[in-house]
Amino acid sequence: MGVEEELLLVDPTDGSPRAVAGLILSGSGTDRDPAADSDSDGHRDTDADPGHDPGDQGMVEPELQQQQIEIGTPPTTSLSDLRAELVRWRHRANDLAGQQGAHIAAIGTCPLPVVPKTTVKPRYQAMIDHLGLTTAEQLTCGCHVHVDVESADEGVGVLDRIRIWLPVLVALSVNSPFWQGTDSGYASFRTQAWHRFPTAGPTPLLGSGGEYHAYVDALLATKVPMDGGMIYLDARLSRNYPTVEVRVADVCVRVDDTVMIAALVRGLVETAAREWREGRPAPEVSSDLIRLATWRASRFGLDGDLLDPTTFRPTPTWAVIGGLLDHVRQALVDAGDDVVVDRQVDVLRTRGTGATVQRRTAGEDQDLVGLVRAMVQLTLES
Repeated sequence: MGVEEELLLVDPTDGSPRAVAGLILSGSGTDRDPAADSDSDGHRDTDADPGHDPGDQGMVEPELQQQQIEIGTPPTTSLSDLRAELVRWRHRANDLAGQQGAHIAAIGTCPLPVVPKTTVKPRYQAMIDHLGLTTAEQLTCGCHVHVDVESADEGVGVLDRIRIWLPVLVALSVNSPFWQGTDSGYASFRTQAWHRFPTAGPTPLLGSGGEYHAYVDALLATKVPMDGGMIYLDARLSRNYPTVEVRVADVCVRVDDTVMIAALVRGLVETAAREWREGRPAPEVSSDLIRLATWRASRFGLDGDLLDPTTFRPTPTWAVIGGLLDHVRQALVDAGDDVVVDRQVDVLRTRGTGATVQRRTAGEDQDLVGLVRAMVQLTLES
């Protein structure tokens, strides 16, 4: 498995977003198109990328807006190795940002008012022309987890079986309560902003790799998504790697929370792959119900009832979390991930989510500058 994290670039003094991604990734003092050598998914020609280490396949690369960058870990099977790589690449990204007077912050949305500055790249400019404010205002940071699958058919078998559980991952990862200087009322406003894209959301039940690709082709034929890189499904088959990519989580401020999310994703993928190989049918649940479950998770995080993935009725949050842990228990045990996940879930229950921590840090006087500074420190804790 591997993890990609999108990170804000902020001023270390006043917490304001800094549009310096192009300078960071150019490796020079002159701005250029930092993604001119990218394909439609933003995957860079890493030979020209100062944030890439060719010896281990991790990377730092551009994102949609100049006020953010993305890191990615090399594939690993060990949670301890994954944690070490996340720490290493966060610090490497922060070192690169520091050369331009910025720091990184693992926050799902920018708490302070910001006018996003889109990365200088023809495709991104075309996205603004095509989707208007939906693209121009989209400054959000998510966490994407890749898990290996053996074939497209197995991957779609996984997608069909994990879709009902993905809202629970949203609830566990919520880390974006503030938007443009205001408390949004949501625990994950990133989820709300991201779902303005027309292709974002749950997949339907598809059954096979062939049906998946026919579904994607039908979406592309509408000319609403410009290309395959704009198929922004909650979970999808990766276009570049033999993996299922789960994309619902906010970026987590603490590395240990990211590791927990990654372990749960791997547990879900392995559990689903076993069910698919055994011929057990996927739950026949409408995408509309999953959207409602995602909305509820985004609105309340762990501070309100969630929709139970088996009944889609409001259910006490920790009963739903317990159901997820029960569902993936054997896969967690087999991978040796159960102790780490159980411990971190207990920590989360005591400490609260990233959204809870953000609101607690900002306080009644809504000190958003102090909040961003605190998030920078937590981002780099190891």
